[in-house]
Amino acid sequence: MSDKEVILTQEGLKRLENELEQLKSVKRREIAERIKVAIGYGDISENSEYEDAKNEQAFIEGRVITLEKMLRNARIINNDDINTDSVGVGATVVVKDLEYGDTLEYLIVGTAESDPLNNKISNESPVGKAILGKQKGAVVDVNVPAGVIQYEIVDIRK
Repeated sequence: MSDKEVILTQEGLKRLENELEQLKSVKRREIAERIKVAIGYGDISENSEYEDAKNEQAFIEGRVITLEKMLRNARIINNDDINTDSVGVGATVVVKDLEYGDTLEYLIVGTAESDPLNNKISNESPVGKAILGKQKGAVVDVNVPAGVIQYEIVDIRK
């Protein structure tokens, strides 16, 4: 991961800080205990418990490094920073699919917080890129693998 700016909402910042704290204070201790127990079984060269614990330890340490770097490079979007005149990170946007008439609501977030199943889409996703900077009433074309989808921006709010 490069030193790229990480855009976070207050909620996203809190979530990453909590995950980092959990990894450092709880998971590290659990893994150390698993390694200690596995070493107690004897020869570690053919000890699957030891190997699994060491692999999990490596994963946790990698995640800690990633989270620390993300938090160091974080730019926090506060509610006061959200402009409802045009679509930006932190805004909730209601769009209407012009082909099917479906209305969808998305929260525009940075890539670190993206969760499409919960309608949190990244500012770098195809839909996010297409609607970023657009105003209420604008019609945008979104290039997706299946073709082009046209959305009308119905509402922008905090």
